[in-house]
Amino acid sequence: MLGLGSFPEVSLAMARERRHDARKLIAAGTDPSQQRKAEKAAAAMATANTFGALAAEHLARLEENGTAATTMAKNRWMLERLAGALSRRPITEITPAEVLDVLRKVEKSGRRETARKMRGTIGSVFRFAIQTLRAQNDPTFALRGALLRPQVKHLPAITDERELGALMVCIDEFDGWPTIRAALRLIALTMTRPGELRLMRRSEIIWPKAMWRIPAERMKMRRPHDVPLSQQALAVLRDIWALSENDGLVLPSIRCATKPLSENAMNSALRRMGYTSEQMCSHGFRSSASTILNERGHNPQVIEAVLAHQDENQIRRAYNRATYWPDRVKLMQAWADMLDEFRCLSVTDRHVA
Repeated sequence: MLGLGSFPEVSLAMARERRHDARKLIAAGTDPSQQRKAEKAAAAMATANTFGALAAEHLARLEENGTAATTMAKNRWMLERLAGALSRRPITEITPAEVLDVLRKVEKSGRRETARKMRGTIGSVFRFAIQTLRAQNDPTFALRGALLRPQVKHLPAITDERELGALMVCIDEFDGWPTIRAALRLIALTMTRPGELRLMRRSEIIWPKAMWRIPAERMKMRRPHDVPLSQQALAVLRDIWALSENDGLVLPSIRCATKPLSENAMNSALRRMGYTSEQMCSHGFRSSASTILNERGHNPQVIEAVLAHQDENQIRRAYNRATYWPDRVKLMQAWADMLDEFRCLSVTDRHVA
């Protein structure tokens, strides 16, 4: 027995057509009743397995695997905000055209790099669905090459030695919050990225070895990185050490000791000193150091190791990390001494003027 629907919603002609379809299934050895239950179950599963639901599961798994907080925030922003139009769609019904429409809207707003990264982030949700047997294909695969190339914009950096010396003097004379001044000095001395520096904790400073050990989750390449600390860098740390306690942040926010300096704190300080966004930014100190050290003939491989531009080959990476450590220690001290030298050049120029 099989119900074919109620009259008048189902006409006699429709009932006959459904009876005909049911007989076909029986002839093929399929129970029409079981087939209908399977179709209802599949429909219910499709409704439950929306892109938004799977994106939430994927994000939760990333968090459990220890993904950095900044990366989690970016992924949430892209999947929940920028790709919000897909959230209620069953994952198995989303087409490449739908995904491309979402990506093109971001691209047309001028954020080409974000659109490119979004394709990969959305694709990671589909791959998660495939791994958990809730989808069979990834529509983002067909979209490779469909977006415009990002417009490369190099971060501003001062690479003239005298001009860099003048900047260091301005930092020394900066009358703002002590941790901001210290942060600018340290980012110049350590050649690290702003995000790595802002979240520095007291337990990461190994005083007997004059070393700062940055944990893997805060590094761009997700590998721990040891930074040799010059005498000048150690002096800066000693000056601000009393502003924190226990395993607190070494560079706390102006408003709250448990929060780090904001992402824009150092750049805002540079603007107050008179440096525009086209002249210098906090990330630019890495380029300044790299350019000047290479121009002065220092070993490029040691410079790359200091900048944490690590070799993708695991054996060479381990070898370089051990081999270049003494050279990195010497290079970091030499760079700190150069910055003092640049300061003197700037002061001399100021007196002559």
